[in-house]
Amino acid sequence: MSHRFLASIGVQVAVIVVGLLGAGTAAGQAPLPVAKATPAAKAASGKIWTAPRTSDGQPDLQGIWNSATLTPLERPSEIGGEEFLTEPEAAEFERQALKSVDADRRDGGAEADIGRAYNEFWRDRGKVVPSRRTSLIVDPPDGRVPPLTAEAKKRVAARAAQNRGHEFDGPENRPLAERCIVVPNAGPPMLPANYNSNYQIVQVPGYVVILSEQIHDARAIPLDGRPHLPQSVRQLMGDPRGRWEGNTLVVESTNFTGRTSFRGSGEGLQVVERFTRTGPDTILYEFTVDDPASFTRHWTAQLPMTKTQGPLFEYACHEGNYGLAGSLSGARAEEKRAAEAPKKESR
Repeated sequence: MSHRFLASIGVQVAVIVVGLLGAGTAAGQAPLPVAKATPAAKAASGKIWTAPRTSDGQPDLQGIWNSATLTPLERPSEIGGEEFLTEPEAAEFERQALKSVDADRRDGGAEADIGRAYNEFWRDRGKVVPSRRTSLIVDPPDGRVPPLTAEAKKRVAARAAQNRGHEFDGPENRPLAERCIVVPNAGPPMLPANYNSNYQIVQVPGYVVILSEQIHDARAIPLDGRPHLPQSVRQLMGDPRGRWEGNTLVVESTNFTGRTSFRGSGEGLQVVERFTRTGPDTILYEFTVDDPASFTRHWTAQLPMTKTQGPLFEYACHEGNYGLAGSLSGARAEEKRAAEAPKKESR
């Protein structure tokens, strides 16, 4: 595996990385069990670690957490069935990954330089996950997002065809992230990015709130067992409902819009997230994506979230952001140039 992996890593790594606020206990809820110590926590402290609790006994997930990682969502096809990297492979992967996506490089000309945007001062790319797993996806076993169904392929193709040639007609035609409306970091699921992969978790009576630093979205998750919103009410980030299963916070989100389109999903998308405190400074974040009309099967990914010092900073995405205006004005300039070209040729 070593030779095969390291031989292909230099070519694949750029694509891999890029494609990368106490709470009230519900009435009648049984006392929650005490969390067991993880092996890592035992080794670090020399004694059994127990998860902290809020004043009324719920697992305490509060704090600021970071999920940045170089580990790709999907396992690179060149690795085949290899699930984990060795220590030397992981070190080499990190070295080549950081070198490949170094935005301070000046090779490739002006266009490449502009495309790299921010320099590395602003980045937070992280490392590979501690397990050295070759993908964040743990199920299916191949570490890949399952294929789209025939229905989903048609839907995606139809949307692309409808937008083709109209990509710059107006802001409504641009991607949601480019318009600073919602980004993959905010979720669900909360996918790590190469900067601003920070979240603040706050527990108040009846709710858990997750604040994402990028775009500063706050997901207020009720824990009182209320039903989901009617199917006629759709939200870009879905409609979340939370519950405790032992020491794990389970958040189930439904009622997404078709515009959310997470990797080709439709309105039937359902995302189940699981947050488990596994040590003094770690939360295991797991999510399962299920949309039978869009994917041939459900799929699950895992990644650690590490406690970090705050504060979160304001992500004023549109303050002084000339990108969108620049893109649209550039398109108008190209249209004007194209319209004037026949006049010049006829002279």
